[in-house]
Amino acid sequence: RDTRLDRFVALKFLPAAKISDPERERRFIQEARAASALNHPNIITIHEIDHSGPEGHAADFIAMEFVPGKALDRLIPRKGLRLNEALDYAIQVADALAAAHAAGIVHRDLKPANVMVGENGCVKVLDFGLAKLTGQGGAAEFVRTETIAEAPQTEEGTIVGTVSYMSPEQAEGKKVDARTDVFSFGAVLYEMITGRRAFGGDSVVSILSAILRDEPKPAAEIVHGLPRELDRIVARCLQKDPNRRYQHAGDLKID
Repeated sequence: RDTRLDRFVALKFLPAAKISDPERERRFIQEARAASALNHPNIITIHEIDHSGPEGHAADFIAMEFVPGKALDRLIPRKGLRLNEALDYAIQVADALAAAHAAGIVHRDLKPANVMVGENGCVKVLDFGLAKLTGQGGAAEFVRTETIAEAPQTEEGTIVGTVSYMSPEQAEGKKVDARTDVFSFGAVLYEMITGRRAFGGDSVVSILSAILRDEPKPAAEIVHGLPRELDRIVARCLQKDPNRRYQHAGDLKID
């Protein structure tokens, strides 16, 4: 609870032990700056970045909007969400991405765990910790992503980003732009509709291989009566070649 303003907030801490790691601190501050630059109803609101604790042992933290609800990865049942729910959430996420891309920010780590659904059904995209400011040129200015081998590791040993939702160009360590978020969005939408991941495997290597080479089973073959147009939208998002995807999240939202 924020005792000065008398409200609940969500806190993300960078433990004091990690302050000595300049890369961790840089990413932490970058997350706050990237997210706080965005003002959109479907993007988490950042209140402040500060540090707390005794001298020499202070921990940096980000204070952000508290969202009563659940992350999308806890809401998708085995056979997928009801179609009207999936579309409602998808439109809100696409709207958030369109706003971020317009501000020159690529999320780069869109996945169900980074999408909060409030008790009122309002969706909030969180965790811009992997976002890189691409400048005012937006998609015209490309940014480089880490390859699997060189990516920093978390405590759990998982690579930066979640492999199952990576775009092919991200997985190969190539230059990425806003279209990488369109691919990840397609993978999230596929899972919301079908209850299955678009790209699976028993290891990081097998998942990456599927992303680079395999086509997921069409959603319409899994979900009986799925509108053909929705199947087409998902397939277009999941094109291996970025030039064949939606070029702008705004167009995706409209469709």
